[in-house]
Amino acid sequence: MSTAKRIVLSSDHAAIELRQAIAKHIQAQGYTVQDIGPVSPESTHYPKHGEAAARAVAAGEADLGVILCGTGQGIMMAANKVKGVRCGVCSDTFSAKMIRAHNNANILSIGARVVGEGLALEIVDAFLGAEFEGGRHGTRVDMITAIEG
Repeated sequence: MSTAKRIVLSSDHAAIELRQAIAKHIQAQGYTVQDIGPVSPESTHYPKHGEAAARAVAAGEADLGVILCGTGQGIMMAANKVKGVRCGVCSDTFSAKMIRAHNNANILSIGARVVGEGLALEIVDAFLGAEFEGGRHGTRVDMITAIEG
């Protein structure tokens, strides 16, 4: 398990069930979960949920985040507007591992209408189990951070 222990989760209405399954899965692994997503299936706007999780990570209230919407794309775009956040959408375990190892991503985004629960749990495990490698990758992450101003 990664040294990160506090994980914030959020989603829009399209991903409530998958988000709750992920929360249960990672709690069983010893992570502290802060689930700030909606519980009602009524339509809600993914940008506010992506922003809320991103602000929690950026403020140090959580070590990492997992966010979800139908495709994972829209909520990821919103999260990446928050300074200090590096979020990527993943639908495979290799990408999930590499966004941590090479890009030092601090939030993972998943599309609930793209991957099933079993694969989603594997993707989350790959993300949470990976560590940033630093070195030349640190230089590149610094370059990304410099773009934020």
